[in-house]
Amino acid sequence: MTQSIPSDTTLGHYTVISKIGSGGMGQVYLAKDTSELDRKVAIKLLPTDLAADPKRMQRFIREARTVSALNHPNVLTVYEFGQVAATRFIAMEYVDGVTLREYLRTNRINLHEVLDIAMQIAAALSAAHEAHVVHRDIKPENIMVRHRDRIVKILDFGLAKAIKTGPSGEDSGADSSGMHYTEPGTVLGTVSYMSPEQSAGLQTLDYRTDIWSLGAVLYEMITGRVPFPGKDIFEQIIAIQEETQPPLSSFVEHVPDRLEEIVKKALAKNPDERYQTTNDFLNDLRNFKRKLELEAEHDRTALFDLRMATTLGGQSQTSSGAIPTSEVAAAHSVSNAEYLVNQVKGQRAALALIGVLLLAVAATTFWYFKHARPAPLSDKDTILITEFENKTGEEVFDVEGCDAHGR
Repeated sequence: MTQSIPSDTTLGHYTVISKIGSGGMGQVYLAKDTSELDRKVAIKLLPTDLAADPKRMQRFIREARTVSALNHPNVLTVYEFGQVAATRFIAMEYVDGVTLREYLRTNRINLHEVLDIAMQIAAALSAAHEAHVVHRDIKPENIMVRHRDRIVKILDFGLAKAIKTGPSGEDSGADSSGMHYTEPGTVLGTVSYMSPEQSAGLQTLDYRTDIWSLGAVLYEMITGRVPFPGKDIFEQIIAIQEETQPPLSSFVEHVPDRLEEIVKKALAKNPDERYQTTNDFLNDLRNFKRKLELEAEHDRTALFDLRMATTLGGQSQTSSGAIPTSEVAAAHSVSNAEYLVNQVKGQRAALALIGVLLLAVAATTFWYFKHARPAPLSDKDTILITEFENKTGEEVFDVEGCDAHGR
């Protein structure tokens, strides 16, 4: 059971302002650090049953100590692990933002932003894995997106597991004391984002279970649904263990083949067929995003050249590029990321239409100047003035026979 505290409660040198969230590992409050630092912090109160269990508290303190040493821009910073009377709490960095779940619900994000978020999560997990920590509960609720700059922060390492490297160089699945954090057959985490080995309650979890979870989050950001849905957790676990997730193209049109390959590899049921390190996953995401950016730059350059050639009256050139358009997004509502996925592969027709229109304008202009514009007067052209009457009273000269100077 998680205890609650009213506003203005003092915990050490922190003063509680308001409650901002809650979860299985405790309630979270916004508080003010009244020390010389004078900053806002997030205070997490640990559940009373956890605080009363010496064995669990020992593990939790060890895990919190490990996480506080990560010092990564995409990992929530832990300031202090404290106790006031029977209340145990963690003082952490306060993030002025929303969870990724809320962010996806209230924003339409493009594929570039999806990749950027996934890359930040992968970078944070890579740092945790280098410190021999497996998160084990990566999901949209445990990822924060900061309002001012969209920086991503991973939080809630409450289910984190410290592992060590065995003599063979492989992860042993145990912490430095040789103790396993998970009892045999115990399943901890959120089922929708569990790897097959985690959902089976295996003790030998390693970094690759976090890679699976990140793959599931990436899948959901693109399609708007988890890869293995079910009516209850039992159906979900069976699906995770036995079924193959539908391809992204089942829900989103014009998905790049390379993106399908990346997600499929991250969600491989056999850990040996999955990405073996988070850095490998991160590198593939980074290279794919760079490829999209280069293609977009090529398309913009090609379109500019096409416009210039038409404007200057030169011969038009064709391009296989594409131009961004928000209308594509309006036509689809399957997921937040779908509209830019469609842009990546499905905008060729838009550029072709613009090219045809520009060519039509150029052809019309050329025809007008060649055929429709009146021809200039020549030496053979004459003007006949008849019934001329002089009413000015001035002398009129007969121009017949005069030279060019009127003589």
